[in-house]
Amino acid sequence: MPAAAQHRRTRNSRLVRTLVAAATGAAVLTLPLIGATGASAATGTTTGTTLAGYPNNLDGWIRESLAIMAEKHIPGTYNGIYRNVMRESSGNPAAINLWDSNAAKGIPSKGLLQVIDPTFNAYHVAGTSFDIYDPVANITAACNYAAARYGSIDNVFGAY
Repeated sequence: MPAAAQHRRTRNSRLVRTLVAAATGAAVLTLPLIGATGASAATGTTTGTTLAGYPNNLDGWIRESLAIMAEKHIPGTYNGIYRNVMRESSGNPAAINLWDSNAAKGIPSKGLLQVIDPTFNAYHVAGTSFDIYDPVANITAACNYAAARYGSIDNVFGAY
């Protein structure tokens, strides 16, 4: 590049670069703290254990459901359940959908895997709660339904 066309830096540019770098560094240090706060809503903080001895959070609910599913020969994996929970409710066991076609019919989708009452009742798994908002009951019933309809929750990649 010819010398006449080269960009000439001003004295302020070093100060600006330093401030931008400092601000970026502060943002990077802050992001994990913000992410950790948001993630606790998805995974739940451990506030004890379930009656079966699993952590009372998303990880424990999925693992407890998988143990029940194994006993009942319902297929599914941790990753398949987790992926669908994150898409459907972001890990909130009290989630309820009040705007879709099911809600318009008076039967809103509820819980971690957004199950409607008739589906929950039809695919309820013995040994779990009859409360659709119970995380383990919701996951297990939804996986039972997905197994009957799609072969496994692992085969579900959208609303089901």
